[in-house]
Amino acid sequence: MHKDKSGSMSAKPINSILFVCLGNICRSPLAEGVLRAVLAERGLGHDILLDSAATSGWEVGSAPDPRSIAVAVRHGVDISGQTARKVTPQDFHRFDLILGMDRSNVADLKALAPAAMRDRVQLFLEFAHGKAGDVPDPYYDGAEAFASVYRMIREASEALATRLEVRASVPDSGQASSTI
Repeated sequence: MHKDKSGSMSAKPINSILFVCLGNICRSPLAEGVLRAVLAERGLGHDILLDSAATSGWEVGSAPDPRSIAVAVRHGVDISGQTARKVTPQDFHRFDLILGMDRSNVADLKALAPAAMRDRVQLFLEFAHGKAGDVPDPYYDGAEAFASVYRMIREASEALATRLEVRASVPDSGQASSTI
């Protein structure tokens, strides 16, 4: 994303998205898998690189939480092949958009990001559909918390896919867009 002279975001296509949460075992792998499924349903998935990562190194190398895998499977999404990893400095150059699951993740990411790349870091729910809010960490809760997080992520992923469709259809003319 680039800002034009007026400071507005231009409608530059987004070709890569990184989802980030604290451990990369509950929320961000779910968001990666759900958006991948939504994009595939809309015939867009082949053009966009998706990944997920953690702000902490606690779970590096782990599979997603079994409860995230289970709620994804119930909705026809397979995230079982993902492996937790920590955000790297290269991620800020590799990804056009870095979406934190909560405000704490966003603050951590902005602290890690080079100054010129901080505008790539956004709060997932706010970027997806303009409603500021956190995707709560369900780790210490039960199955219903995972189901609730899945619903939040699915709704936001649908909204994000619509935004990506709009961006893909707008020519990169350097004109600012007030809708994106």
